[in-house]
Amino acid sequence: MTEQLQIQAPDGSFACHVARPSTPGPHPVVIVLQEIFGVNAGIRSIATDYASKGYIAVCPDLFWRIEPGVFLSEAREGDWEKAFALYKAYEVNKGVDDIALTIKEARGLQDANGKVGVTGYCLGGLMTFLSAARTDGDAFAAYYGGGTDQHVGEAANIKAPLLYHLAEEDEFISKDAQAKIRAALAGKAELHSYPGCNHAFARPGGNHYDAAAATLAASRTEAFFARTLR
Repeated sequence: MTEQLQIQAPDGSFACHVARPSTPGPHPVVIVLQEIFGVNAGIRSIATDYASKGYIAVCPDLFWRIEPGVFLSEAREGDWEKAFALYKAYEVNKGVDDIALTIKEARGLQDANGKVGVTGYCLGGLMTFLSAARTDGDAFAAYYGGGTDQHVGEAANIKAPLLYHLAEEDEFISKDAQAKIRAALAGKAELHSYPGCNHAFARPGGNHYDAAAATLAASRTEAFFARTLR
């Protein structure tokens, strides 16, 4: 079952796609943070998968201040250019504030158990890391967050459990950047790297989708959230 949730921010409001389990609650909530392509079919399929496993999945529209309702595809001509333009215009600090509001709203959702996890991919991976450092979520699982290496000083502020997935052949996160992330998260997070994998190896139907690595990462994330949110 899916629905729309509207959340009020100081400078406007933004929509969230919500996928709910078919079983009675209470359920933990997982906030699923988008890539640069918006809350598109891939992100919604991830939300549906979480709902099938007994989580309320909430996908906030991170780009709402720039262009609400973005629904892009890596396979469609022109969408890469638009996605990168939106990414460059995106204000990360305001985005963390939006995620904090989403966490607060999620705790009080009907049939929620009060526990809220955050996961995200690409841009959403970076926002998951920053949210781990700046918000009161209960657990965080980040996938290949581009730009995380530029914010590693914030790792000292992380108190909640954090799981981090890195693709060893990531074309957007260099080997040096990966080394910085590993060093910053040593003793602070559970970190896994995936040999031979490119950026977005866990994107459903994506050009670099790696079924074996994506399944392994998903199993680790599922076990992580089962430990921390149930």
